[in-house]
Amino acid sequence: MSEKKYLKWYNKVGYGSGDVAGNVIYAFLTFFLMIFLTDTMGMNAGIIGTLMMVSKIFDGFSDIIFGSFIDKTKSKMGKARPWMFYGFFGCAVLLVAIFAIPTSWGDTAKYVYFFITYTLLNAGFYTANNIAYGALTALVTRNGAERVQLGTFRFIFATATSMTIQAVTVGAVAFMGNDAAAWRWMAIIYAVIGIITNTIAVFSVKELPDDETGNDDADKNADAKPEKKYSFIESMKLLLHNKYFVIICGTYILTQLYTAMTGMGIYYTKYILGNAELLGTFSLAINIPMIIGLISTPFLVSKCKGMYKLNITGYIISSVFRVLVLVGGYLGNVPMMLICLAISTLGMGPLQGDINALIAAASDYTYKKDGIRIDGTMFSCTSLGVKIGGGIGVALTGWLLEASGYIENAVVQSQSCVNMLNFIYLWLPLIINVVITVLLCFLKVEKANKDLDAKAKETKEETVNA
Repeated sequence: MSEKKYLKWYNKVGYGSGDVAGNVIYAFLTFFLMIFLTDTMGMNAGIIGTLMMVSKIFDGFSDIIFGSFIDKTKSKMGKARPWMFYGFFGCAVLLVAIFAIPTSWGDTAKYVYFFITYTLLNAGFYTANNIAYGALTALVTRNGAERVQLGTFRFIFATATSMTIQAVTVGAVAFMGNDAAAWRWMAIIYAVIGIITNTIAVFSVKELPDDETGNDDADKNADAKPEKKYSFIESMKLLLHNKYFVIICGTYILTQLYTAMTGMGIYYTKYILGNAELLGTFSLAINIPMIIGLISTPFLVSKCKGMYKLNITGYIISSVFRVLVLVGGYLGNVPMMLICLAISTLGMGPLQGDINALIAAASDYTYKKDGIRIDGTMFSCTSLGVKIGGGIGVALTGWLLEASGYIENAVVQSQSCVNMLNFIYLWLPLIINVVITVLLCFLKVEKANKDLDAKAKETKEETVNA
């Protein structure tokens, strides 16, 4: 018997467009904030990294808090959509504010201003918007295939947006004068685009009513546990006792560390390859294969009868070709780097496409096991992983740059700096991919849910026959 379908194609596309909004914030900050602060504002990379790291401490706490708020929200728009809609307006204002640091201020004032605006954006408004966006995957459909499709559309838009931002930003900033004002105008443009696409996404879907449980066979045939009341502390205990949540959260942190390392591409192309605009070419080599991989994900999940083997196989392929990217980098062979980077990224595609479905499955695991549905809190691992991984990654790159003797806008960097950029951009992504591959071997949440369904069905049959 096939699962009930909840969504039309335009619901899925509309939902996915929300990651245009998310990535005009995330990609713009990931790939260009550090170089704006160091090379345009003249700020110290090590201090910036430290401030970002401290900011992420606040950020980490806010993720779980907002997840809990979403779970307890009741409104005409539902649980998650109000947070997603209103939260982005704050994101837009603060994105512009971050790139509007007054150039006439002293160093201390600049660092304080940056820390306050960056923390308010990430720990407040972006967290509320992003967790709500992720939670919608579980709140607008109970169909497993549709959840995978939502994740696929979401990450297609995310990847396309990231690719576009990397491809056009350097040239656009140069066209507008390559100064602080130019960066501020880019932030304004991206903020407006984000407001429009976020609004479209919010009103493209509707959340299911609270009593909607889907048409999962186990939910129909097994005795559903009555939903229990729970406190914030209890929800934390549920998260930590769900080993699949812990694995997914760890995987998310590592994928964001990977992104932070590859986010140093602007430094690598500028100071190692000698042409900052090559970042656009590298972006195409990364993001076009990612889009192909994302488009293929629903078909591949169906063909492989699940996400488990597909994700592991993809990351094995990705790790092998990251080795070849490293070789190409040391040989100075840019075409080899681009080809191997493209194949490596293709292998990463399935996990990017089905990660939201995995989180939804982990949330289902808690519900089937404990009778408590904590979708918002569970999806906080998405934002938590982004914040912790991204924060550690950006801080680490700042510290490593400063330790290597990096000099902003130098015509030629020192050999120690060149070695460090090679380590950050070539070695660390390979190491991270290998660790992710190992973690994926333990992510058997689909099988765990099937086992719980079978056990519940067997228990009911025994009760009926007794």
